[in-house]
Amino acid sequence: MNTTAVESSTPTSSAQVPEADRVRATDKATRHILKQMESDPSAIGFRLEVKRTGCSGWMYVVDLVREARDDDMIFSVGGGLDIYVDEKSFGFVHGTEIDFVSEGLTRQLVFNNPNVTAECGCGESFSIG
Repeated sequence: MNTTAVESSTPTSSAQVPEADRVRATDKATRHILKQMESDPSAIGFRLEVKRTGCSGWMYVVDLVREARDDDMIFSVGGGLDIYVDEKSFGFVHGTEIDFVSEGLTRQLVFNNPNVTAECGCGESFSIG
């Protein structure tokens, strides 16, 4: 599984983030997200954030970015993809690798997050210790 993390630029301080803590994406995830972005010419990147919800406490929320927010950290992961993470969510997702997995008829983004201590049975939410 190939991953690429390139120096990030941001309106905040993501340039100071150590390599191991950066949000990154596999080549498969990058290709999948860029293909989704093709359907929206106003998209400038991919947003990863977390919201309090679910059985275990937190849930990933993803969307295409049309405009940066003041508190965004921007991670350029190669292939022309920028991942936007707000500062609050970054505390939960630092070091996360985004992958795209195909299993049978299911195709989905998977978040390999080293900060997760537990996940609910349905896989929709997670806990951070």
